[in-house]
Amino acid sequence: MTQQVTRLDLPATNDIQERTQRYLEICEEKLGMVPNVLRAYLFDMAKFDAFVGMYNDLMLGESGLSKLEREMIAVVVSSINRCWYCQVAHGAAVRELSGDPALGEAMVMNYRAAPLNARTRAMLDFAALVTEASAKVSDADREALRAHEFSDRDIFDIIAVVGFFSMTNRVASATGMEPNPEYHAQAR
Repeated sequence: MTQQVTRLDLPATNDIQERTQRYLEICEEKLGMVPNVLRAYLFDMAKFDAFVGMYNDLMLGESGLSKLEREMIAVVVSSINRCWYCQVAHGAAVRELSGDPALGEAMVMNYRAAPLNARTRAMLDFAALVTEASAKVSDADREALRAHEFSDRDIFDIIAVVGFFSMTNRVASATGMEPNPEYHAQAR
């Protein structure tokens, strides 16, 4: 039985190029599954390529932010936006990268309850502000991050990760995207 990926009936394309097939195989090898978010985009290869390109750049590309910090931002944004898919998927990533299941759970439920250092808390408070009211971000907010030794490039990366997940949260929630069941048991 195949799990429903979204509540939309979007047929997967039959025109999956070799590089895309290889990418999906790499996901299966590394993650033990193909994330449903990727399956959801397979109906339109241009959208698939755009999603994968932006995700890989923001979450895996060069940055002054660690992979864990970027995943923590993804969880905070997704929790504020109440995106079930991303809370489950990126909560699992925080558990795995941190080696701390309790941290992963706290991040999903309420990052403010998590035992975080001042630098991480400042980063996540800024991410929450950008998620909830980006037009209210001021020079003082950016300066607060600089005081915690975030470079302007780091600040841009925080904003870009927030922006990406603000968009993908809406797509995942509005399509009724289901998290892969495997995420629930990871890194517990």
